[in-house]
Order: sequence, then structure tokens, then C-alpha cells
Amino acid sequence: MKILLVGEYSRLHNSLKEGLIALGHEVTIIASGDHFKKYNVDYSLYPAFTSDFWLTRKAKNLLFTLTKIDLEKTERALRFYCFLPNLKEYNHIQLINSDPIETYPFASRFLLNKLFNQNKKVSLLICGEETPIIEYLLKKEMKYSILSPLFEDATLKKNYHYTLKYVRPQYRKSFNFIKEKAATLITSDLDYKIPMDAMGHDSQFIPNPINTDKIKFEPLKIEDKIIIFLGINEGSAVKKGSAFFEKALAIIQQKYPNQVETIVTRSIPYNQYIEAYNKAHILLDQVYGYDQGYNALEAMAKGKVVFTGAEHEFYTHYNLTEKVAINALPYVDYLVHQLSFLIENPEEIIAIGKRAKAFVEKEHHYLKIAEKYLAVWKNTVQITKK
Repeated sequence: MKILLVGEYSRLHNSLKEGLIALGHEVTIIASGDHFKKYNVDYSLYPAFTSDFWLTRKAKNLLFTLTKIDLEKTERALRFYCFLPNLKEYNHIQLINSDPIETYPFASRFLLNKLFNQNKKVSLLICGEETPIIEYLLKKEMKYSILSPLFEDATLKKNYHYTLKYVRPQYRKSFNFIKEKAATLITSDLDYKIPMDAMGHDSQFIPNPINTDKIKFEPLKIEDKIIIFLGINEGSAVKKGSAFFEKALAIIQQKYPNQVETIVTRSIPYNQYIEAYNKAHILLDQVYGYDQGYNALEAMAKGKVVFTGAEHEFYTHYNLTEKVAINALPYVDYLVHQLSFLIENPEEIIAIGKRAKAFVEKEHHYLKIAEKYLAVWKNTVQITKK
């Protein structure tokens, strides 16, 4: 098959591409690279002209202040339009979400309609913030979610500009437009499958693909200090609950000054992020999840003990009886207690790390997941073209 993957936010599409290529398929990614993360793509939508030059950045910011016109969105749309002649005769197209071009919704619908009309099938991947996901979370029916900080403190609304856009009329229109065109909807973890089911949307559940062939696993050894890593993405820190981890780490450093080393990074490119946590034993990911996201799974594949989403629903779904990750919760005392237990019982760090690696190999191996995608794509009907 000839496959086009549109958008990239977590390296999910890159790992899927690697699996599909290994299975003999031709795969292309078109995306912006997700800002500072700089993920690999084949056709880049990165708005270099309006982002990388001092004078154009100043002009862009001034224009946005005066008119609310976003030149980065405009540049991404123009770049996608220029690539359209190359984006033909694909057997399948997958969108990372309903805003994969990261442009204005009206421009997105125009461009995607052209893309759909010159290709065969399309699927929509639900692997992050999306219209029905945010609509459900706003109902406050989950015991906690990425919106919990906003519910507790309305002044945090500025931190949710990207999140809440999905329930604005134009973005809702884009989601419905793509849903009508899509042969299938696919969810990547339980944080999205649960809301999609609750909102009445049928979706195929396919776990995140992790290329364990590229991830070097070294059994954890604790020879001196226990190393704890916290990588903060300043754009999503509130939604991930990073402040809870920072407060817990401050207490842990005072409590175990000679037993613990901490590493904290802020908004660094993906490759630097991976390099920074390689020597860590414990990685602090997020407190508002039910299941693991992509970064957590990659760390687990390396045998790290990850504080992330690992709720009862996760253990039930995968029929697990032993811990493969630590279920992080938005309570500092709880996090301190969990960290203290591991520091005082380092053999548990070794045991959980080994189980984490085995779990990812079994449930998230990129070749197995690529085969699942192919099976779903091949069993779907052709999109309706208008």
C-alpha cells in the first residue's frame, strides 16, 4: 500500500511509518514537526519564514496584535497547498487529528477536501485533544482529567487556548466534516477510547506503536544515587500536572539528599529530551491520565519506572496483575509517598522496570501495531467524495 500520514505530535506517526515500511509499504509523513520538538517528516509544513527570522517574527507578532491574523497558520496552509500535487494516488490517508495542518479551520477543510478527492480512503486518529474528547471532559464525569486544573481555577483559561478551540463552532465543523469523510475512527489509548464511547462515537482501539528495535534497553542498575527525571513541556505543564511533580521533587530532595539526583528539563527538542533521561531510573510523566501516552511508553520500553496514567481501567483492559508503571495522581503527598517507597526499596525499581519493558514489547510493538492498522484500513469502505 501507498500510505500518507498527515500530522505528527508525539512520534506516533513516525513509529507507525517504521512499522509499515518494515512490512513492505510505502509511507510519507507531512507535518510541521510540532514546533520545538522537531519530529522527522518527509514534507515539512514548518512555518520557517514567519518563525525563524527576527524581522518576520516581529512583523508576525505585530500583525497578530493588531488584527489577530496568524501568519504561521497562513504559511502552513500555503505550504500544504504547494505540496498537494505530490499527494496523489495514496491507498490510504490517516490524519493525526481534525487539525493536522494546524491552520485556520476553513482553510483546513478546503485543503483536506482537495486531498481527499485525489486519493482513496481516509481514517481519523484520536490520540490527543479532539472535539468529542473535550466535549466529554467538560461534562466533568471523569474523576479527573486534563481539564481538572481549569475547573479548580478559572484564571488558568489562558493555558487552555489550544484545548478549548476544539469545541468552538469552526473546529467542531472541521471534526464533523472529517468524520463524514473518514472510513474509520481510531483511538490510541483509554484516555480517548473512554470519552469516544461515552459520546457515542464508534472507534477502533489500536494501542500506540513503539519501535522497540530502535530503543536501547539496559537493565537498571543502582550503584550510587537514584536518578529521577522530569521533562517539562511549558505549553502543556498545567494539563500534565507538572507542578505536583516539582513540589514532590523538592520534598524528596530534602528528605533524601544523599540518595537522589534529579534532572529537570524545559521545552527541549525530542532528541535532546530522550538523551536527557537516558540515565534516569524514574521518569515523571503526567498525573491526569488513565493510560500511558507516547513519551511514557518509550521510557517504559527502556525499562524506566514511569509515573503516569495507570488506572484500574488500564490494568483491567490489559489483564495485568502486577505494576508496570506507577499510577500518578494530582496529590503531592501521594507522589512523595510513592517515590519514597521506591527510594527505600530499590529492588522494586528494578522489578517494575523489567515488567514495563515486557509490557511494551507485548502490547505496543510497532510491527504488531502496524499490522493492526493495516487490518482496519483494509476492512473499511471508500470515503464519499464531494
